[in-house]
Amino acid sequence: VMCCCGPCAMYRRSALNLLLNQYEAQFFRGKPSDFGEDRHLTILMLKAGFRTEYVPDAIAGTVVPHRLRPYLRQQLRWARSTFRDTFLALRLLPELDVYLTLDVVGQNLGPILLAISSLAALAQLLIGGSIPWWTGLTIAAMTMVRCCLAAL
Repeated sequence: VMCCCGPCAMYRRSALNLLLNQYEAQFFRGKPSDFGEDRHLTILMLKAGFRTEYVPDAIAGTVVPHRLRPYLRQQLRWARSTFRDTFLALRLLPELDVYLTLDVVGQNLGPILLAISSLAALAQLLIGGSIPWWTGLTIAAMTMVRCCLAAL
């Protein structure tokens, strides 16, 4: 598991004590970072050689934003931590199983490719007055692949 989500995560105290200094001294682009702490800690654990496990019958409660603005802020925070911590995890990819590697690549390349495709479609609409069918098909296909990987 590449991200042990905060409300569901449990750690051995001995493992946490080994990584506490690294975890508390998070920096991103030269500034102290306080977002994505669960993903960051998971990757530090994996880098130190510890295992992470998914427990399908675990149950946890969490606070979920009920309004759009806080929800979008949460999603932006999570996206920033995904991109930031991917650089930290790149050296781990050869050691991970194929699904986790595809998931990490998809989490980072998917949104970039989708954004580029959407901007290209907008440019085609503004310049040519229409969007070719294959542009919509490409965007739909990328969305479906990502959804299928998430469902898997």
